[in-house]
Amino acid sequence: MLRSFGNTSFASLIGLLIAAAAIALTAQRVLQHDASFFFQILTIGVADGAIYALIALGYTMVYGIIELINFAHGDVFTLGAFISLALFPVFGLAEGGSGFGYVLPLLAIGLITMALCAVVNVTIERVAYRPLRHAPRLAPLITAIGMSSILEGAMYLWKGPFNLHYPDLLPATRLDISGVSIGVKDLIVLTLAIVLVVAFTLFINLSKLGKAMRATAQDRDAALLMGIDINRTIAATFFIGAVLAGAGGITYGLYINNVAFDLGFITGLIAFTAAVFGGIGNIPGAAIGGLLIGMVRAFSDSYFDSSWTEVVIFGILIATLVFRPTGLLGMRVPEK
Repeated sequence: MLRSFGNTSFASLIGLLIAAAAIALTAQRVLQHDASFFFQILTIGVADGAIYALIALGYTMVYGIIELINFAHGDVFTLGAFISLALFPVFGLAEGGSGFGYVLPLLAIGLITMALCAVVNVTIERVAYRPLRHAPRLAPLITAIGMSSILEGAMYLWKGPFNLHYPDLLPATRLDISGVSIGVKDLIVLTLAIVLVVAFTLFINLSKLGKAMRATAQDRDAALLMGIDINRTIAATFFIGAVLAGAGGITYGLYINNVAFDLGFITGLIAFTAAVFGGIGNIPGAAIGGLLIGMVRAFSDSYFDSSWTEVVIFGILIATLVFRPTGLLGMRVPEK
């Protein structure tokens, strides 16, 4: 017991020293630039983090209920961008257009895209994951990797290996606030993400299905004895996760204006890092983790060499798993 306590304390001390060194180095770089540059990068980081938060919520929901890392979730996010891109000509949306006349077509495209992504994700759960629900954990994990490859291959065959231009429909106006230039596009992305996360949180906390999802996450057997349809609840989890991923895909396309068939691989891994960092299985933790990882990426790209950004992000993943496996807001729970 004392030995375990000593090892834990030593690991925590090492983690604190590493974190302190990283903060000190970042502070030194930040002081070399003016404050307006800092706040501009902060705005970009928060907007990026909002997109990661939407994806991370899908990871944390599925893990919280069936303890599965759905590696195909990042590709569902990419599929949302691809489907919406294909729908733009159908609704007559073209590059360079903007205004309130585009709001309703964009809303329609968003709803159709989220619905199609949800159908795909629920089908994946029904065909690939449900038959393996009682199998050893390695089997569904490998299946999730396989489903990710299938979706990437399908998008490769659909659009090819090219980077696809996504129409730039969001206003390019920038607001000058006390010398800080903030893009209206950044504010729109952040607002959209906040609305979706708040709506999802209210649904989970107040709706009957949301309560069933929380009960299933806490104790699946007890939920079954109380009359909760486990299969329906798990399917609903995949449905809602895909809705958020589809919304994230559209938001990413409108914000970055560039998508590719393998976008979900690295973006999904970063969002997974955000979910683990915030506390895998914890919904507020996933949202906070997404925002923090987005800011880490923005500051790393701007104040340091961008080639180190992924090293930093996945270093955070490893450090979290080593020093605090439950994440920022997670807690230790018994094995289900």
